[in-house]
Amino acid sequence: MKMDVLLGLQWGDEGKGKVVDVLAPQYDVVARFQGGPNAGHTLEFDGIKHVLHQIPSGIFRSNLVNIIGNGVVLDPVVLRKEIQGLGKFNISFNENLFISKKATIIIPTHKLLDAAYEKSKGDKKIGSTLKGIGPTYQDKVGRVALRVGDILSPDFKSKYEGLVSKHKTILSFYDFPLDELDELEKVFFEAIEFFKTLNLIDSEYQVNEYLASNKRVLAEGAQGSLLDIDFGSYPFVTSSSTMAAGACTGLGVAPSKIGEVYGIFKAYCTRVGSGPFPTELFDADGEAMRKEGNEFGSTTGRPRRCGWIDLPALRYSIMINGVTQLFMMKADVLNIFEEIKICTHYQLPDGTTVDKLTYELGDLEVTPIYQTVKGWNTSLAGVTSYDGFPEELKAYVTLLEENLQVPIKLVSVGPDRIQTILR
Repeated sequence: MKMDVLLGLQWGDEGKGKVVDVLAPQYDVVARFQGGPNAGHTLEFDGIKHVLHQIPSGIFRSNLVNIIGNGVVLDPVVLRKEIQGLGKFNISFNENLFISKKATIIIPTHKLLDAAYEKSKGDKKIGSTLKGIGPTYQDKVGRVALRVGDILSPDFKSKYEGLVSKHKTILSFYDFPLDELDELEKVFFEAIEFFKTLNLIDSEYQVNEYLASNKRVLAEGAQGSLLDIDFGSYPFVTSSSTMAAGACTGLGVAPSKIGEVYGIFKAYCTRVGSGPFPTELFDADGEAMRKEGNEFGSTTGRPRRCGWIDLPALRYSIMINGVTQLFMMKADVLNIFEEIKICTHYQLPDGTTVDKLTYELGDLEVTPIYQTVKGWNTSLAGVTSYDGFPEELKAYVTLLEENLQVPIKLVSVGPDRIQTILR
C-alpha cells in the first residue's frame, strides 16, 4: 500500500482540514508531517466549527489512528489545551493519537526569540505568527533543539536549561525583556507532565508497518506550497518543507511509497502576512471577497489578503508536488460576482510576458494579465451534485482543468462537510 499526500497549493488556508475530514472514512491513518501551531485547520459539521492547530484532522473519526510526525514542531502547552478543548467529544486520545519521539519541542524562549527577531526587522517584517516556529526549526537545523523523546530522559531539565541559556544570550543582544518567562515556564512544565501521559512512539516504524500491512495512510500537510522554505516566496515563507517531498522526511516514508498527491486550492487566492501576491485586490472586489469568504486567520485572526486565482502559481505548485488530483475549495465565495478574473500570465516591468515563477520574480513588481469569464452570480446553497452546478461554474472548472492539466475531482461549495461535491 502507498501513502497518499494532501497539501495546499497556494499560501495556506486552502481548506485542508475540511478535506481530510471528508476523505477520512477512506483511510485508516491520518498523519501530520510538518508545521506547528501556526497552522489552523478548520472543520465544520453538525453546525459546529472546530479549529485544530497540531492534532491531525482525522481525530473526529473514532476508528482512525492519528499520528503527529517527526517533521512537526510541537508546543506542549497548545497541545494540552487542544486536547482538553476536545474533551467534550469523547475522543479516545489514548487509543487514536500517537506522537513521534523525534518531533521537535517549542519551548517558551522560542516564542520570545520569534518576537525579538520580528521586532528587529522593523517595516521589513515577514509576518510571523509569533508562535516560536521559526526559532524552533532554527534550533533543529542547528542540532541543539529538544525533541519529544527528551522529556522522558532523567536529565531533561538540564538539557532544557542549557538551551534556554543560549536563547537568553541572544535575547540580551536584542535587549528583549524576559518579564513573562517565569509564568511561561510554569505553564510549560505543567504541560510537559501531561505530555508524558500520551502515546510517544517511533512513528516512522509505525507508519511503515501500517503501509506494509495494507492500511491506508493519508499524510496531512500544513500551510501551502508557496510558503515552502525552498520553493516558496522566500523569505516570506514558513520554516518547513510544505511539499509532497516533506511528507517523506516528515514521516520517514520513502519516495517510492507515495501514491496519490491531492492538491487543494481556493477558487481565488488569499495570503496572510507579508510577501508578494501578484493578483491581490485592493478595491471593493477584494473587500467583498474577504467578507463573503470570512477570510480571517483561524490561528491569528488576521484579515487575509484576497485576490483572483493565479494560474502560473498553481501550475508551479502542481509541478513541484507531482499533483495527481485537484480539489477546489470555496467556490461559493465567488457567487457574488457577475464577472470573474483568472490570471494567466505576468507582465514584467520591461513589458515581457511570462507564465513561470522564476527566481527574479521575488524582486519585481509584476502586473497580472487576466482572462475574464462570466460568473454564476447565484447561490449554491442546496446544490448536492456536480450536475446541479450553474453552467458558468462548470465552465470555470473546465477552463481551470484545461489550463492546469490535472483533473479537479472535488468542489467545495460551503463550510460544512456535506457541502463537498465529488466528481
